[in-house]
Amino acid sequence: MKKTITTLLLAAFVMSVKCQTLAQVKKELETTQDPLGYVKFKMKKQFRIDTISVMSSTSFMGLADSIAYKGKVGKVYGPFKGNNILIKVLAKIPNTFYHVSHILIDTSVFKKHFADSLADKIISDIKSGNSSFENMAATYSSDPGSLAKGGDLGWFVRGVMLPQLDKGIGTHKKGELFKVWTSAGLHVVTIKDSPKQDDGFALLLRVFMK
Repeated sequence: MKKTITTLLLAAFVMSVKCQTLAQVKKELETTQDPLGYVKFKMKKQFRIDTISVMSSTSFMGLADSIAYKGKVGKVYGPFKGNNILIKVLAKIPNTFYHVSHILIDTSVFKKHFADSLADKIISDIKSGNSSFENMAATYSSDPGSLAKGGDLGWFVRGVMLPQLDKGIGTHKKGELFKVWTSAGLHVVTIKDSPKQDDGFALLLRVFMK
């Protein structure tokens, strides 16, 4: 008799878990103090923990870094179109971000001497007020990614740009205009804002629902 009762109670527990709605599962996963134990022993689902680096806080390469930056610690997201995965943000760690605009002069098109003179003219026109950085970028920049934004590269983590550009950014202050040679060409650069601390890394728990 006891064995029958135990079997019935176990069957009822399993049925209650199976009958949980997605919203209930997400709520329990958000509120549990032991998310790994909850996924492994109650949900009985496969999972993975990833450390995600946020390269830019203004543009994202995919879903993972978007959630890593925009998501709230403890919150569960998903499932998303095209997959059946839940993602919980376990923790976040700060990093240093920089905000820069640039005008890229393509030295595969212009000779280096001409590019250097053109960069000096661009800087002179901006400093004198004859033109704006945005107008100069629209006229001369060969970087399609920032061209429509007036040369604005957005907020990005130090270390993701070309080494010469990173070094130049680190040695100048907000509002300064300067030139940097890289393998991509000659950059006219301005520092838009002072560096800031922001969410740079996140620990994500991925739960595979199938």
